[in-house]
Amino acid sequence: MTEYLDCGQVVNTHGIRGEVRVVPWADSPDFLCRFKTLYLEDRPVPVQSCRVHKGSVIVKFEGVDTVEAAMLLKGKTARIRRSDAKLPEGSFFLADVIGLDVIGEDGRKLGVLKEVLSPSVQNVYVVEGEREILIPAVPEFVLETNIEGGYMKVRLIEGM
Repeated sequence: MTEYLDCGQVVNTHGIRGEVRVVPWADSPDFLCRFKTLYLEDRPVPVQSCRVHKGSVIVKFEGVDTVEAAMLLKGKTARIRRSDAKLPEGSFFLADVIGLDVIGEDGRKLGVLKEVLSPSVQNVYVVEGEREILIPAVPEFVLETNIEGGYMKVRLIEGM
C-alpha cells in the first residue's frame, strides 16, 4: 500500500485571496476538510482553511495569498497521508480494492478488479477476466471484501 492517497484535483482559483477549488475524489467533500496538511507533488502544504462549496472544496493553503500563486497550483493532484486518515470500521479506500482478485460464490476466479466507476449513486466495479464484468458495489452483489487476503467475493446474476 502506498503512503499517500490521491484525494482530489485543484481545478481553479477561487476569489482573489489565493484560495483554490479542489474537486474531491472521496465519498463526501467534507472528508478533505478533516486534514490540516495536504500534499501537492508529495510536498506537504499546510491548510489554513477549508470549506465545502457546491460539491467542491475551497482550500486556502498557507503561503498562497494571491490569485497568481493559486494559479500555479491548478491541475495539481492533492494527496493525503494514509496514516492521517481515520476510516469507520468496515470502510476502505477505493485505491485498495484495485488489483484484488474477484471470485464468485463458488470460489472460481472471475478476474481482477481493474477500475471503479462512479456513474450514479453507487460505484461500479470493473472486473477484467475472460470477459469484462461490471458489478454494482452494493451488498447484494459484493459479498466480501478482504483487502488483506487479496480478494473480493461476489454474487453474479444472469446477464452480468
